[in-house]
Amino acid sequence: MTATRRFDLIAFDWDGTLFDSTTLIVRSIQAACRDIEVPVPSDTAAAYVIGLGLHDALKHAVPGLPSERYPELGRRYAHHYFASQHELVLFPCALAMLADLKRRQHLLAVATGKSRRGLDEALAHAQLQGVFDATRTADETASKPHPLMLQELMAELGVGPARTLMIGDTTHDLLLARNAGAARVAVSYGAHEREAFAEHEPLFVAHSTRELHDWLIAHG
Repeated sequence: MTATRRFDLIAFDWDGTLFDSTTLIVRSIQAACRDIEVPVPSDTAAAYVIGLGLHDALKHAVPGLPSERYPELGRRYAHHYFASQHELVLFPCALAMLADLKRRQHLLAVATGKSRRGLDEALAHAQLQGVFDATRTADETASKPHPLMLQELMAELGVGPARTLMIGDTTHDLLLARNAGAARVAVSYGAHEREAFAEHEPLFVAHSTRELHDWLIAHG
């Protein structure tokens, strides 16, 4: 055990936090809208929904679409995203950060708005199978910002809210953590602008994975 360790469990969002996928998600949402000839959301509107489960994300990005058309939109989104997912990479320093946290004996988890298929393929692509002690996806549990996703991870790993830290690039991630009673750290290099984070009281806002790494080693 590390005497100075503040958190036993560190849960990461995936897209825009560990995986440099924000631009592809935005472009895939927009391409899907063009495919089915519905209004195309702006970059900002499409980026805002990152972190939500796919159904909730598409309802926010393309409001007012007849409910029976959202599955079609979701299929077109998946087509565009998975066609290019192999081009994506982890953010710089992410691997070293995860390795150092494992050496400090932190439990590591992923709490993501991705589907199970999407996360498993991304973990395989990034060669991170076995690195995380537990993962939850939006098609397995309640979508962010409902606290259930993080509550299930804490229960599975036997860690209480006071010893849990959630890290993410969106206000959905921070609100998830707040709703679960856990501490939170934001990163500004993903989907949401840093100005939106303040009301959710993150312990720190990192502007790069290097900054996040250094803060976690010093304060995590």
